Amino acid sequence: MTQRLDYIQQSPDLFKKFLEFSNVLTKGAIEQPIRDLVSIRASQMNGCGFCLDMHVKEARLHGERELRLHHVAIWRESTLFEPRERAALAWTEVLTALPAHGVPDEIYERVRAQFSEKELSDLTFGVMAINGWNRANIAFKTVPGSADKVFGLDKAGLA
Repeated sequence: MTQRLDYIQQSPDLFKKFLEFSNVLTKGAIEQPIRDLVSIRASQMNGCGFCLDMHVKEARLHGERELRLHHVAIWRESTLFEPRERAALAWTEVLTALPAHGVPDEIYERVRAQFSEKELSDLTFGVMAINGWNRANIAFKTVPGSADKVFGLDKAGLA
């Protein structure tokens, strides 16, 4: 696969601002393990190889267990996720797929039972961010693993 264009080089100011937006999320109310799961699940759903590769490696560097990474795609059937993580994954899926009639009340209530208003707001911005990154990297066919050294992901031991 050959990358179509380097959107970072073509739109450096927009890239910088979007990266700043994403970096602010790391200081938000949502804990790192859930942010990792959200990024992985949205990237799986969207078919973004670059982002999936990146966020699996980041999760490993953050200490995530390998089996849980394999189970993200089957989180409903897996016994490896806590209710809060399940709620975050459900929220990620519904916001990534956006049903024709919006977010069902049942999903909102289930997620709201696990997250405060601030946390749910921050989680929503996190889902928005990864979906944006997925779209840019899919559009321009960013090659998975191509930024590993830049982001220190080569240290994940997943070459």
